Amino acid sequence: MPSRKFLESREEMEKILREETLGFLGVCRSGESYVVPLNYAYADGRILFHCALTGKKLDFLRENPQVCFTVGRQSGAIVRHPQGASCRADHDSVICHGMARILEDVEERKKALDVFNRCLQPDAEGITPEAALKCLAVEIMVKEMTGRRWRTGKRAYWKYRFLS
Repeated sequence: MPSRKFLESREEMEKILREETLGFLGVCRSGESYVVPLNYAYADGRILFHCALTGKKLDFLRENPQVCFTVGRQSGAIVRHPQGASCRADHDSVICHGMARILEDVEERKKALDVFNRCLQPDAEGITPEAALKCLAVEIMVKEMTGRRWRTGKRAYWKYRFLS
């Protein structure tokens, strides 16, 4: 298999992250892994999501804040192919690695929830402090992302590392 040539670009990957709303959060602790689908918003190198005040996801994040977050989409139908030929469908994917931080401060949480809501529903009203007390928000600071696009036999690979 030929080596992949990555383009140093974040624009295409950020476009995919902004356009999609469902991603998969991968966490790990003490040799146990856990992947959970969730709605998210992407803004300024951060992935934001909300969650309950308690739960497995939070238990994992408190023990190990290093995470992986993946978004993918299929943009074409799977086409018939001769026996033994590779099976491909047009698709895009982005894999992000970063550090998650549970936003415990209510004011900070409220701001993140407002960004989250407005990314998903641009006309959303602001979150009240009372509503912000009823859930948590998590911010993933993306350290590195890689992406891939496949279109009718043409591949593109991207990577980007954020400065610390």
